Amino acid sequence: MTDRLVVVGAGTMGVGIAYVAASRRYDVELVETDADQARRATRRLRDRWDKAVAAGRTPAEEAVAARGRVRVVESLDAAGREPSVLVEAVPERADLKRAVLGSAERLEPRLLASNTSSISIRALAAALDRPDRFVGLHFFNPVWAMPLLEVVVGPSTSGEARAMALAVGDRLGKDPIVVNDAPGFATSRLGVALGLEAIRMVEDGVAAPADIDRAMTLGYRHPTGPLELTDIVGLDVRLDIARTLRSAYGDRFAPPALLESMVADGRLGKKSGHGFYTWTDGVEQ
Repeated sequence: MTDRLVVVGAGTMGVGIAYVAASRRYDVELVETDADQARRATRRLRDRWDKAVAAGRTPAEEAVAARGRVRVVESLDAAGREPSVLVEAVPERADLKRAVLGSAERLEPRLLASNTSSISIRALAAALDRPDRFVGLHFFNPVWAMPLLEVVVGPSTSGEARAMALAVGDRLGKDPIVVNDAPGFATSRLGVALGLEAIRMVEDGVAAPADIDRAMTLGYRHPTGPLELTDIVGLDVRLDIARTLRSAYGDRFAPPALLESMVADGRLGKKSGHGFYTWTDGVEQ
């Protein structure tokens, strides 16, 4: 097996996956068609390794070597054929993901994966010639800090692909769980339900966001409250997931009007600097 991993999409999750993979000695090709986004991704990767060195988590020579293992390319055609793993990490829209996966399959990866957090693997596999090689690899943000990897097995996923997905998770330093295919899987279905209800509580004036979050961190020992987590994940991402789950499970996953209005206003959480909290340089104020 060659040690090459392709990531398609240089947003928050794609950059995180590329960072962890390169740190674990994969040669990484990060595919991003938008030139400005590609430049931002390169800068974010450099900054992340610089922070790791400054914090004493990564020796400087290891950071330099890891950075050298990442190549940012402008198209799938510029990526090498037959990678060990190809992970699609574009925005959470089924039509976009199907189109990207259909094109990515032409590179003939041994394992083809989607980082979807809610869309059915069966539905995405409909675009593929080899659905037996396809799984969900649902990483969590920030990828370098969150240990969980949700391995989502579709009805056509082979035993070999399942085993390889678990091995990839181990190599990346993750703690993988296996979930059978269903919209929202295990984590998004539960987490979004809690997050949407917390947003409705803000909408109804039940309590301030900080107090709602403290209720869950102090009363239920959640490491992060549902509203702060929504800011970290991104309100736009939460909205896309809610819409997907509503189509699958009905109105109990209907997006609150407050969530839709905040996204429309560009209040996306940590990445925009404003959500339920104010963020400066990635730190909640």
